[in-house]
Amino acid sequence: MQRDLSFKWYFPHTPAAVWACLTEQEAIAEWLMKNDFRPVVGHKFNFHTKPIPKMDFDGIIYCEVLEVEALKRLVYSWKGGPAPGVITLDTILTWTLIPKENGTEVRLEHSGFKGFKNYLSSLFMGAGWNGRIRKRLETLLNENANATT
Repeated sequence: MQRDLSFKWYFPHTPAAVWACLTEQEAIAEWLMKNDFRPVVGHKFNFHTKPIPKMDFDGIIYCEVLEVEALKRLVYSWKGGPAPGVITLDTILTWTLIPKENGTEVRLEHSGFKGFKNYLSSLFMGAGWNGRIRKRLETLLNENANATT
């Protein structure tokens, strides 16, 4: 059993503005999680959030940048588990930016949820990606746009 998540969002902001929110540490921390991200292929980084022991999650997402095509595409691994070095979730996150008239279409693919336990994780994560996380990204984009006008 495998499940993949796929979302398509439109933001009335330039690809450069969206890209900045996806690739700058401080911006990512505002809409997603604390991190030590750098948009460099091969860079290993972590996201930090609240642990969820009932879900065998230690609160750290272990990642590696796999692809960077500035203003267009960003791919990184997304791994987690109950303790450092014990990985039970091994997935890939892909961001694709497509310029549209007066804005940017953002495609998010989170793929590779294998097995029943990770299927359950994908349900929670899918709701988060398409709900509060999308809204927080949108809020940050709007705040940044208002700050520059």
